[in-house]
Amino acid sequence: MKINIFFTTILLLSYNILLSQIKEPPERFRGEGPFDQLIIRGATLINGNGAPPSGPVDVIVENNKIVSIKNVGYPGLKIKEERRPKAKEGAKEIDAHGMYLLPGFIDMHGHIGETTKGRADYVYKLWMAHGITTIRDPSCGNGLKWVLKQKEDSKKNKITAPRILAYTGFGQGSKNGINSPEEAREWVRKNAENGADGIKFFGARPDIFSAALKENAKYGLRSACHHAQMDVAWMNVLQTARLGLTTMEHWYGLPEALFNDRTVQNYPLNYNYMNEQDRFGEAGRLWKQAAEPYSKKWNDVMNELIELDFTIDVTFVPYSIFRDVARGSRLEWHKDYTTPTLLKFFLPGRDSHGAAYFDWGTEKELEWKENYKLWMTFINEYKNRGGRVTAGADSGYMYNLYGFGYIQELELIRESGFHPLEVIRSATLHAAEALGMEKEIGTVEVGKYADMILMEENPLKNLKYLYGTGDIKINENNEAIRVGGIKYTIKDGIIFDSRQLLEDAKKIVDEEKAATPGWEKYFMDNVERD
Repeated sequence: MKINIFFTTILLLSYNILLSQIKEPPERFRGEGPFDQLIIRGATLINGNGAPPSGPVDVIVENNKIVSIKNVGYPGLKIKEERRPKAKEGAKEIDAHGMYLLPGFIDMHGHIGETTKGRADYVYKLWMAHGITTIRDPSCGNGLKWVLKQKEDSKKNKITAPRILAYTGFGQGSKNGINSPEEAREWVRKNAENGADGIKFFGARPDIFSAALKENAKYGLRSACHHAQMDVAWMNVLQTARLGLTTMEHWYGLPEALFNDRTVQNYPLNYNYMNEQDRFGEAGRLWKQAAEPYSKKWNDVMNELIELDFTIDVTFVPYSIFRDVARGSRLEWHKDYTTPTLLKFFLPGRDSHGAAYFDWGTEKELEWKENYKLWMTFINEYKNRGGRVTAGADSGYMYNLYGFGYIQELELIRESGFHPLEVIRSATLHAAEALGMEKEIGTVEVGKYADMILMEENPLKNLKYLYGTGDIKINENNEAIRVGGIKYTIKDGIIFDSRQLLEDAKKIVDEEKAATPGWEKYFMDNVERD
């Protein structure tokens, strides 16, 4: 059994390779507020609960709580001022006529910059510039103590950062791994006492996994799991959900729960898990080994997971590179907003996590495209039957950039069949429910925190408007113009200029470029021929 613990430890280390290099961000110098009273005037509200847009509305915030939401007229007609809520002396007012108001987004899978060489402020500002006001850090790769310090500083608004929830990697800090149920229970007790919000599992022996989940439940904490392939043969998603796991990450363990004629995936006999190309090449053939969509086994697994109130945090975006490497490695934002450190890390390599896209080829891309069709079919139907699906980007790997990658994730959820309103609900209310925070965040609602997004373009019409780089339109003079991007990200009632945050992130990139001669070679276009 020791070898199982060994491989889980190796997987944890792959996420924490730059652990000691991360630095705390500077004290907050951006954002207006908080204010005794903040009033957003005349916005069209997209509330996050699946309801259609409505407006114009006036929203009043006092001391970081939404205290009033009032319809103040009809589209296209002049608002009668006597119907509007009165402002208190000294109130801050935003004229949001013609703008769209949404709840702040929640990234359910947000690693705080383990691969960025110490620029947590770079990561935070990219997230905030894209309307992400809450993140869940799965595995706390910079150490639980460090993450909890960031969480507290964010709560006090000492730094420019989203709300942070810390899900410690199971076994983190233990010298010899977790090798018995009692060791598991003791570790979980200490994790709760240390102030963690939950646990991120990669897998474990069944008796150890069961003991840890039961102990975790005693403290009212939640859990997530990346069902690593070194453990999934004995613990697939359905089995861990029955034990009390609350959230799964990625897809690992779900196709295995749907197997009809096998118990392990069809590994080639020369497969090696530590070979990233083996791992991700064969993963692209996994969903077609599962039960056919809408078959009895497929339906039975889906219905039981829904009955267990199980959350699927799909993280479509990191693996999307495998469908089209040329496109994914050349996305328009990499030029200005991706640091040389990340560009170098993203290059294909045998020792960079996920960077298996060398000699990838047409056939592998086609397999991954088919893999996505089957995966997305399950996810869309899961949503249709009442299952909870959330948005998590898992940025920092495989040409998946913080903030930008989250909007890619929303587009991929849309591709799977969700209505744009259902996409927004996955990014807001359903994520808040999965975190147990639906009474505090997730919708624009009286009594909740003032975490909101204001933008000038309608994101339901085009999710690309949510990118910091926006999208292209043609104006009346037949000129190509760039529109979109979030105008204001409001967190705890503090108003952040999202474009200014994006400029701050670009400045960090520019400074690193200046200090990195020859950084251009880290673009895949510039890889030299042999």
